[in-house]
Amino acid sequence: MAVDFSLFGGADSLTEGKQRRSPRRTLSSGNDPDAVNNYPGPPQDPRDFLWLMTEEPHRTRRMEIMQAHPQVTKLMGHEPSTKYIVLAVVSLQLAIALYLTKSRVSPLSFRFVLLAYVVGGTANHNLFLAIHEITHNLAFKSVVMNRLLALFANLPIGIPYAAAFKKYHIEHHKFLGQDGIDTDLPTRIELILLNNVLGKVFFATFQIFFYALRPTFVRVQTLTRWHLLNVVTQLVFDCVLVKTFGIQPLVYLIMSSFFAGSLHPCAGHFIAEHYLWDGLSQETYSYYGPLNILAYNVGYHNEHHDFPSIPWTRLPKLRALAPEFYDVIPSHPSWPMVIVNFIRDPEVGIFSRAKRVTKEERERAERDEKKTVCDNVLENDKSG
Repeated sequence: MAVDFSLFGGADSLTEGKQRRSPRRTLSSGNDPDAVNNYPGPPQDPRDFLWLMTEEPHRTRRMEIMQAHPQVTKLMGHEPSTKYIVLAVVSLQLAIALYLTKSRVSPLSFRFVLLAYVVGGTANHNLFLAIHEITHNLAFKSVVMNRLLALFANLPIGIPYAAAFKKYHIEHHKFLGQDGIDTDLPTRIELILLNNVLGKVFFATFQIFFYALRPTFVRVQTLTRWHLLNVVTQLVFDCVLVKTFGIQPLVYLIMSSFFAGSLHPCAGHFIAEHYLWDGLSQETYSYYGPLNILAYNVGYHNEHHDFPSIPWTRLPKLRALAPEFYDVIPSHPSWPMVIVNFIRDPEVGIFSRAKRVTKEERERAERDEKKTVCDNVLENDKSG
């Protein structure tokens, strides 16, 4: 048994003078059971984000894995089953929406809300992640067919977003953590207003609105014909639905979308993926639990960022192929508990994101630093 030398300094207990921290939230498969109380770093300063000057880690790991396991390229390509799952989930949502209309269930009734949360929220969350998968052109070989499938998957969501999501998400991969480009990052205003327990409850409850509205303030897109087609297709679908069956089906679909991005077990992945935990500067976390079945294996998030060209069905094979890379990375054991811990743990909050300046700003800072050094040298030479 290790000797606690603090007792020789006059401490009255083993915990005196020690900061009390909650058990670790993330662990790798290689950790021993005692690691739950061994933090790799101190708590992050809640007054600001964690600013990094390093390159995002996924490109480096991708190159290392490709060198160690050249056969990884065989996992790349499209997944034909995606389109059939999308068709089934879209059909399910429309069937439930029409059932609620025919049975004249009030949108304010317990049965309506329960169906919208349990079934609708899960189904529309599945469609969110279907669009995420399709955004990487992994459903068809044809780019156009992938775009059209994304518009189709968007229909039960009720609000057009598939076209705008594509550009924002590709930038999220290419410029992970870059302030002003990666719109997945919270803004300074969010940090100021939501940096407390009530703020975190509000954020977790309405996070779907943050992800929908934040990009319009941070990085406005140039509209294309696909944006227009997405809007027109969705509006025509919504209007036909309301005109034919009344407002009830549309209320169900939009309520389902809200629950899908709110306090829903699957929605824990929004926070789990890129928030910082346990004093680590690790930017991306995976989750390997059973909810991946409902979410296109998006829990395999380190694997996905390392190889965006590998479809959801083969991400577990990627992890099995390169265990020396993935088994040592801390991951989340539970999505629902991510939401709970995010709200109640003072060491985690809106501030728990890694940001980096853009390449242009970094180069400008380096030039300014070099100029300052040169000016100081010249000044010293003149003084000498």
